[in-house]
Amino acid sequence: MEHPPETIASGPVVLRRRRAADAAAVDRLVTESLDHLLPWMPWAAHHDAAAATAYTADCERHWESGEAYDYAITCDGQDVGNCSLMRRIGPGGLEIGYWLHPAWTGRGLATAAARALVEAAFALPGTGRVEIHHDAANHASGAVARRAGLTEAERRPAAPDAPQASGECGIDVVWRTTR
Repeated sequence: MEHPPETIASGPVVLRRRRAADAAAVDRLVTESLDHLLPWMPWAAHHDAAAATAYTADCERHWESGEAYDYAITCDGQDVGNCSLMRRIGPGGLEIGYWLHPAWTGRGLATAAARALVEAAFALPGTGRVEIHHDAANHASGAVARRAGLTEAERRPAAPDAPQASGECGIDVVWRTTR
């Protein structure tokens, strides 16, 4: 199976493959970002050092299996967030997810990371579409998707069994671009 590059430079960011050794950095970033993440990321409510260790171990397994490709978003040599390409939207598609430490928002870094992941996704054989999904109340995520060149494709009720974070309204917005 072909994988995307382990390091991707795009404007102000460098994306670097997440490794198990990143657990302490992930723990610090998430802990410092909890107030920023809790309204939008259901997993943030269960964050602790063990969760960071489990996540980074999963990053290694997911990369090898091709299930997901997780990256540290770095800027000026600092780890400032996370982004991923995930195979969870069906054959021929990859979904992008992202978040930043709040001290690094508003600088175009998430947009640069999303653009880089779109390009990396379309370089992989068999990828015909790339999507970003977010809750309709998360306007910042929608702005990133729009600036990254995706088009809003649909709005739909969140899956009834999907975990919901405190800021979410339960309507998923799907942004899409195709090859």
